[in-house]
Amino acid sequence: IARTGLPVIVDFWAAWCGPCKVMAPQFEAAAHDLHTRVLFAKVNTEEAQGVAARAGIRSIPTLALFRDGREIARTSGAMDAHTLVNWINKQV
Repeated sequence: IARTGLPVIVDFWAAWCGPCKVMAPQFEAAAHDLHTRVLFAKVNTEEAQGVAARAGIRSIPTLALFRDGREIARTSGAMDAHTLVNWINKQV
């Protein structure tokens, strides 16, 4: 995250999370729309509990946006692709 010149959006999710499942294709659609401007990553909070704990994840899905290795924005809850793209564009 710190070494890329692009902003990075991270989706913190879990397989058992209903809203996470609903949001997964929306996240993919947003990644397709913004692939030249933003890097997209997913962190399974069940498999990477230490990463989720260090990031202070308390609910899922949570999206965290990083620039130059620093978190610049965060939001929780599922959203559609259009809303996600708009949210990212406001931050970057």
